[in-house]
Amino acid sequence: MNLSKVFSASIDGIEAKLIEIETDVHVGLHSFNIVGLADKSLSEAKERVSSALKNSGVKPPTKENRKIVVNLAPADLKKTGSHYDLGIAVGYLLATKQIKEFNAKDKIFVGELALDGSLRPIGGVLNISRMAEKEKFKEVFVPKENGVEAAIVEGVKVFPVNNLLELINHLENRTLIKQQPKTEIEPSISSEHNLVDISDIKGQENAKRALMIAAAGGHNLLMQGTPGAGKTMLAQALNSILPPPDLDEIMEITQIYSAAGLLKNNSFINWRPFRAPHQTASPVAVFGGGQNPRPGEISLAHRGILFLDELPEFRRDLLESLRQPLESGKAVISRIKNNLVFPAKFTLVAAMNPCPCGYYGDEEKDCKCSAFEVFRYQKKVSGPLLDRIDLQINVPRVKIEHLQNKTRDEKSANEMRKKVANTRNIQKARLKKFKILTNSEMSSKMCDEMIELNKEADKFLKDIFEKSLISARGYYRILKTAQTIADLEEVKNVDVGHLAEAFQYRLRENS
Repeated sequence: MNLSKVFSASIDGIEAKLIEIETDVHVGLHSFNIVGLADKSLSEAKERVSSALKNSGVKPPTKENRKIVVNLAPADLKKTGSHYDLGIAVGYLLATKQIKEFNAKDKIFVGELALDGSLRPIGGVLNISRMAEKEKFKEVFVPKENGVEAAIVEGVKVFPVNNLLELINHLENRTLIKQQPKTEIEPSISSEHNLVDISDIKGQENAKRALMIAAAGGHNLLMQGTPGAGKTMLAQALNSILPPPDLDEIMEITQIYSAAGLLKNNSFINWRPFRAPHQTASPVAVFGGGQNPRPGEISLAHRGILFLDELPEFRRDLLESLRQPLESGKAVISRIKNNLVFPAKFTLVAAMNPCPCGYYGDEEKDCKCSAFEVFRYQKKVSGPLLDRIDLQINVPRVKIEHLQNKTRDEKSANEMRKKVANTRNIQKARLKKFKILTNSEMSSKMCDEMIELNKEADKFLKDIFEKSLISARGYYRILKTAQTIADLEEVKNVDVGHLAEAFQYRLRENS
């Protein structure tokens, strides 16, 4: 009886889990079975592995009059995908003694085999590489196209493999595969990933101020205004004033996109994502899940922007389900056996018209809606959801003199970027002990500990709390927004002016 054990990995949500591939070859009528809760795509691996082995010049299972059993452990974890092919092939070669014995305890093999023995790229390689480093594995063998992505992680040797024959030569020390050099990442704010630059926005100074505060502190923003006022363009311009993500944020974003199979031609995502799901999107598409759970739009917007245009047109249940991720910064997908947790620390930017026709409160065009229609339309966005949006502004119609001004205010745009980047650095230093990056992530306990008010500000806050019927959540959100405004001015203590500006952003006209 010949038995071998090698290691591969499974992607569960966005987490990589270690998988043992045990291969047992013994005398009996020919059969080739894969056990261990494998799905259809994995049960087909035996055909891919057999053809790849044959076309690589070694004896395939189809030529063996033996019983072959491949067990993927742990057996109670569902296995999906085709990335176990390489591990199954190596395990078979060891069990049949077609390659020399080697130390398989410190190696992980992942990759999909083509019928000619070459390797195809797979998703979730960065996640697997990080798991390998955590579990003290020394070497990871991946398809060549995934080499750069896997080598982002320090502390583990990455070997990019072209084909099965190349790997066999390496394991037998005939021709060694060159180790993938450590991937160096430069954060990007490349314009190809920014839909609109802030300098393209004409007029709308109040809205630009709100954008700067939202960018600086990661605050949620709701824009209400007539059709064509520039709400969508303003939302798209927000990415252009956000600072580039740091290395930890790049790793978080890349892991999500890699697990979802959305890296495409990129080895990593070094810019802040901007996601804009359509109003017809399903809850599974927005929050994640499905038969083989994948990250949804709120996770794909992690550390970036989630833009919901025409907010009242989204399904009511979908909007209400946003409340929990907005508070916790994660999406929890409940399953019978276990819960999956996807990170979802995004900045929500939403846009809406004031009424069905769009012209309620407009100075130039009359609204055709009845009072009940206006009320019903605005009530599609519930109070509890609005309570979680720090900045709520009206975007007025742009004046003709602004539209005809063809000069781009690059100087003002650059000043905004510098202010936002500086403010983020101030927050990062102050909140380092809590392991959070922005004011919007602070809990009520952190607010009490970190935000300092002078006497006048304290009295002002008590007055507005008593007179305006603000909720406890609203109280702390005003505090966090005021702290961001103070940080923009590089002032340590929050004063009355900061609180007054923060408070006015929670009052929408015409509502």
